[in-house]
Amino acid sequence: MHHSPAPDDTPVTTDPTSRLATVLASLTPWPDDGSRADGPVAVDATDRLLLDEAAPLLAEAGPGDVVVLGDRFGALTLGAATLGAPDVRSCTDTVTAEAALERNLAGAGVLDLVRGDRPSVEIDLRDRVDEHLLGGARVVLLQLPPSLAELTEIAEAIARHAAEDVTVLAGGRVKHMSRSMNDVLAASFADVRASLARQKSRVLVASGVRPEARDAEPSFPVRAVLRDAELLTAASAEGSAPDGITVASHGGTFAGPSLDLGTRFLLTTAAKWPAADRVHDALDLGSGTGLLATVLALRYPEARVLATDRSAAAVASTRATAAANGVGERVAVLRDDAGEDLEPASLDLILLNPPFHDRAAVRTDAAHRMFRAAGRALRQGGELWCVFNTALHYRQALTRDVGPTVHIEQNPKFTVTRSRRR
Repeated sequence: MHHSPAPDDTPVTTDPTSRLATVLASLTPWPDDGSRADGPVAVDATDRLLLDEAAPLLAEAGPGDVVVLGDRFGALTLGAATLGAPDVRSCTDTVTAEAALERNLAGAGVLDLVRGDRPSVEIDLRDRVDEHLLGGARVVLLQLPPSLAELTEIAEAIARHAAEDVTVLAGGRVKHMSRSMNDVLAASFADVRASLARQKSRVLVASGVRPEARDAEPSFPVRAVLRDAELLTAASAEGSAPDGITVASHGGTFAGPSLDLGTRFLLTTAAKWPAADRVHDALDLGSGTGLLATVLALRYPEARVLATDRSAAAVASTRATAAANGVGERVAVLRDDAGEDLEPASLDLILLNPPFHDRAAVRTDAAHRMFRAAGRALRQGGELWCVFNTALHYRQALTRDVGPTVHIEQNPKFTVTRSRRR
């Protein structure tokens, strides 16, 4: 999506530092409004340090030079354009961050402030880290991802597709950073240095693409063949079990190329799931690598299977996992937020292992949105099978949002429930 504001007659200060302060002050951490003491903030110390470190490069940037990765609410994207970039390509993994950026872009007068006295500024939002996003980039601003695997995939893509003289500025909170992040960047770039810390944030600056990184084969998606008994039994149709199930995982996908403990426990209840003649439409809600979507397609060969996730990396992983197991044409994969775009009363069975972290913070907001979405999307008599950390006590919320809920299995860490739509 492109945003190219036309000049108007509104007087705007030409000082980019003053305009930046006003732009940043206008942002909100959508869908929150920023008023909650324990809620997210629209602009954090890492955003501000990244923009300060990048300011000299942004002031000299030309067309097509600047790319932003992992922007949470628009501070880096709008900040880079305010500080001089004539255009910015921006990519966020989650559809929620993309929507937040869109909301802040649409704020009254924001784009006029970003533009200043220039004829126009273009902001292009993308959902894939590929050659179309990174081609020719000379300055890349990055909020450091939580996993080394995701950082590796990003660093390799920049080294492969960006300009040879690209400078990468990757910022994060010091408490979430490790020496291993330097090592990951150093595998693709000859020069990696750290800025001084400020307000508990730091920036890693990488430059000098290594020649071997330019032509190296991508490390992701990683593939593995899983032969866990719980997985193969759940994927069995009419007594015929597969020899193994291939999982494909991009760097930013939860659990990577393995079977996480919560999903494993949910799979142990498969014998109690609805019979095949009752399941015409099934959903893996929050699909991650797509293992549950693949299990549904194999277990219910006549059913239509849908998988949704807010993460572009998860959507790509789900598609690759389904294709690797011969069910790619039967699994439709959508990128959406917590199932909000699902058709009402369209599903007979939903499997759900909801997230309870948003990066480093413990948050259950997404789980509750998923429960409400499941209640809307199930047909009368349809079932939601959910696994969650026992300490979270979701049964009351599931009963309210979906229907009568019973405990199916429980161990010291996880609970599996079945909720039936009224």
